[in-house]
Amino acid sequence: MQKFFAVVAFAAAFLTAWTAAPDRAEAAASRIKDLAAIEGVRENQLIGYGLVVGLNGTGDSLNNAPFTKQSLQAMMERMGVNTRGANMRTANVAAVMVTANLPPFATQGTRVDVNVSALGDAKSLQGGTLLVTPLLGADGEAYAIAQGALSVGGFVAKGDAASITRGVPTAARIANGALVEREIAFKLGTMSTVRLALRNPDFTTSRRIAMAINDLLGAPAAEPIAPSTVRLSLPPKFNGNIVDLITDIEQLAVEPDLPAKVVIDEATGIIVMGQDVRVSTVAIAQGNLTVTVTEQPEVSQPNPLSQGETVVVPRTQVTVNDDSKKKLAVVKSTVSLRELVDGLNALGVGPRDLITILQAIKAAGALQAEIEVM
Repeated sequence: MQKFFAVVAFAAAFLTAWTAAPDRAEAAASRIKDLAAIEGVRENQLIGYGLVVGLNGTGDSLNNAPFTKQSLQAMMERMGVNTRGANMRTANVAAVMVTANLPPFATQGTRVDVNVSALGDAKSLQGGTLLVTPLLGADGEAYAIAQGALSVGGFVAKGDAASITRGVPTAARIANGALVEREIAFKLGTMSTVRLALRNPDFTTSRRIAMAINDLLGAPAAEPIAPSTVRLSLPPKFNGNIVDLITDIEQLAVEPDLPAKVVIDEATGIIVMGQDVRVSTVAIAQGNLTVTVTEQPEVSQPNPLSQGETVVVPRTQVTVNDDSKKKLAVVKSTVSLRELVDGLNALGVGPRDLITILQAIKAAGALQAEIEVM
């Protein structure tokens, strides 16, 4: 509970400093580079199946992981070693899934990071080395090849009577562990029209972005066609190079517009409210009914030579605490976010009760904002 009050105190201090900023519009402005992305310029997910060797007895047990045994036999046969019908009992090999993100415009020879996760019943991947593993795209083609020593953040220490596990020892990472072998063609420099995809779709924000671009260029090159999309045409003065145009506009500052929203995480008691949250005039009373049940069993012993039995006699005490001294508090209409937080904190409520109060205000129709429960 102390953590919850600390979160509320930090939020109140942050709101005080934020509302005291001399130029609120300038402080809230963001670059177009941070508000939108070029449609089509994105990462692509890659996945592969491979083997990790060199484990110190913490790999898959081949009897419980037949896919590891089959993969090991197939690999050995490719190396010219026949292991069919042999009784393989090694515990130094583990089957893993390898994942990576192929960055946009990645060329042949570029290195990318890979994540390695155990697939069988391996205890740890510490000290292992990933063998050559093709990484496939959604089309089934291999775009990168991964191999290298694993870096594991967790570990397992085990004794005869106790064991300690820290982190996840069956997940690892290889920095620059994959080599790009196939490029994804995307000729951005020859395009005459691109579309900006807003990360947070909003009609007002898309219009502001288009206006800022047109003011810079002095021509109607940008047009908002949806709350999530701004179409950008290449003006003649850029000589057919869309990259120059994107470089000029991505540093423009635009103030994004956000809907009034209250986000609630009931599991942790976290509440986040947008700056445009408003409430109509409403009266609020908050009180707690606490019922405490205390068990104090007593031991009853018989008199000497009475041939009785010792029994436990239950003693239950029930206490009811009705906090009925709380009075109604009036929250006036069109209050700011800071005034709303100060008023609710003045009622002496914690985050848990604050969540219920906000939901009750919304049910009464006095909260002019959307409530989203995570």
